[in-house]
Amino acid sequence: MAVNTRPRTARASVADPALRRLGFLLVRRRRLVLALAPIVFVVAAVIAAGVVPRLSLSRFEAPGSESDRAQAELIERFGTGSPDVIFLVTARSGTVDDPAVAAAGRELTARIGREEGVAEAASYWTRDRPATLRSGDGRHALILVRVPGDADHVRAGVLPRLVPKITEGGDLLQVRAGGGEEVFREAVPLARQDFVRAELVIFPLAFVLLWFYQRRVVAAVVPILAGVFAMVVGLALLGGALLFAEISTFALNLTLAMGLGLGIDYCLFVIQRFHEETRRGADRASAVAGAVEHAGRTVLFSGVTVATSLVVLLALPFDFLRSFAYAGVAVVIGGLVAAVLVLPAVLATAGGTMVRKREKAERVAGFWHALAWRVMRRPLLSGGAALVVLLVLASPFLGLRFGVADDRILPPEASSRQTQDVIRRSFPAEETDAIQVISKSAAAGDVSGYAARLSRLPGVAQVDSAAGSFAAGGRVGDGDPARFAGRGTWVSVVPSAQALADDPVRVVEAVRSVEPPFEVLVGGYPAELADYRSSVVDRLPLVLSLMLGMTFLVLFLMTRSVVIPIKATLMNVLSLGVMFGALVWIFQAGNLSGLLGFTPTGTLDASIPILMLCVAYGLSMDYEVFLLSRIKEEYDRTGDTERAVATGLQRSAPLITAAGGILALTFAAYATAQVSFVQMLGVGIAVAVLVDATVIRAILVPSLMRLAGPLNWWPAGRAPTSGR
Repeated sequence: MAVNTRPRTARASVADPALRRLGFLLVRRRRLVLALAPIVFVVAAVIAAGVVPRLSLSRFEAPGSESDRAQAELIERFGTGSPDVIFLVTARSGTVDDPAVAAAGRELTARIGREEGVAEAASYWTRDRPATLRSGDGRHALILVRVPGDADHVRAGVLPRLVPKITEGGDLLQVRAGGGEEVFREAVPLARQDFVRAELVIFPLAFVLLWFYQRRVVAAVVPILAGVFAMVVGLALLGGALLFAEISTFALNLTLAMGLGLGIDYCLFVIQRFHEETRRGADRASAVAGAVEHAGRTVLFSGVTVATSLVVLLALPFDFLRSFAYAGVAVVIGGLVAAVLVLPAVLATAGGTMVRKREKAERVAGFWHALAWRVMRRPLLSGGAALVVLLVLASPFLGLRFGVADDRILPPEASSRQTQDVIRRSFPAEETDAIQVISKSAAAGDVSGYAARLSRLPGVAQVDSAAGSFAAGGRVGDGDPARFAGRGTWVSVVPSAQALADDPVRVVEAVRSVEPPFEVLVGGYPAELADYRSSVVDRLPLVLSLMLGMTFLVLFLMTRSVVIPIKATLMNVLSLGVMFGALVWIFQAGNLSGLLGFTPTGTLDASIPILMLCVAYGLSMDYEVFLLSRIKEEYDRTGDTERAVATGLQRSAPLITAAGGILALTFAAYATAQVSFVQMLGVGIAVAVLVDATVIRAILVPSLMRLAGPLNWWPAGRAPTSGR
């Protein structure tokens, strides 16, 4: 057949006879496949519907860390712990010290303490009126509530019942809820709304873009259906992971975002190859088999690359980040099933409806072909200019500062965000986020001196202990043995509101730097965030090494070259640099904050950028595989590197541009989200995909391959050159 002829002077093109046989099998069994596909979809949808309620809420915590052990000691030895929820109480008239208001405050505190699920409740009025629990103007006071249990129990079990009841307020008091657990309880449904709203916009826009690219309604609809299939199958497969692991609810969002994009990408690649085989005169069956043989192989390598980039998250001991590894692998499997098994049966049955009636002849020398030759004529100039542009775009990355997430991930109108804004603005210190220093055995004199030294630290407003309260090194109040003594003792280091807003980790580090007179454990919410951030950042080299090493191996198996995977890795690192440069410039520095509607904090939480690192790297390699597979095929056919690059770019660049544009659109739609985490994910991935699908693929790849010449294919050796 014409589709299988090759020049005698060149080595055989990259092909897989097993996949070709699979293609013919799918053609022969197309009715069976098309009958099974809807059944699989419906069964997967039913399973997926049961998976969603079983997804877990997650916390930013590092199991086994110092803060984790401190929290356990605090609960076991002293029957107390960090507050999970804050109630901001405002006097409707007068101040919180007025007798009637104070009585109502004490009664409300006692009432909260009696609520089911509440282990402890304390307030300004029950702790002898400390200044740290009272606003500067006297209009507000705080009630601190501890609700033990995992995140699901606290956020989905206790708070939905407790918060509406308590925030009803009364004639004397207005009550609002805040605190870390309430903030993230609000964040989850908002993030879910963000993704649903974005998907409603993405589907019609994706259809329009696909129609413009394919000019056939069926050819525009089928990739979208494949994306939906990938999403549903991916969610269903998460049910298997739930048997042995906890999966975060945020994994649902990644499944929805990646499922549609990858499903469309993979189907476009197979459909385009089907078009090429048809234009070359192959009959329907041979065209489908050729598409599965060549495009199917590329799609499989691409899927393995994307899955590999995400599976490295399993190296991190955090359920929140591990969840995305399971989600990524699951959705890739869904996309591969749709593109390699179901789509060929669709093409065998209705492939004619996806081909234009007057199909244009394949353009061997078009815009991309000419661009590649122009770049390769001056590779140093073209590649150098592109490199300079990318490095300038990536330069803000040098100012990256990792921080911790707080209520400012929510929009200003969110209830818990408003509560925290009042606390930041009106309270001199952050009693609610005190740092707890626990000791199993300590003498009162030792505690007094140690607490005084801690109170001198920058950013510390007050230190409370059994030996007294201290500020700026001096004693400012009596001790509270009933609260701080027991099987040992503990000290509460209350940071100032400004210090906690600026950099809570720095305050924790300062506390840990003070030499204690006895053995201590440092805990509390700021310490938990510091330990989590440290654990994530410390493991970042391991994640990078695994990701780079595993994807290098995948590309080596595809190309049989050592040089090409190295170049691909360096170029993908460049696209990641641009992505992080955009994140720092926009979300850390606050540029475009007015347009996007978020509040910059001057830092980036470590979790989401690491997730984005793995997602963006995998998607970048996705397009690298698409392009390299065509270049390698042409090189094996002709033995001419430059001609292979120009022809490979001409045949793959339109597809990569269209697919990259749709995938970028899929993620860019999340820039309208209410939760800044979701905005970061959308904007960052969209930037990485666009840079990768344009500047890197169109300019850097041709220039570097031209400079490397025969070394591109080392150690496999050169194919016989047919000449130009």
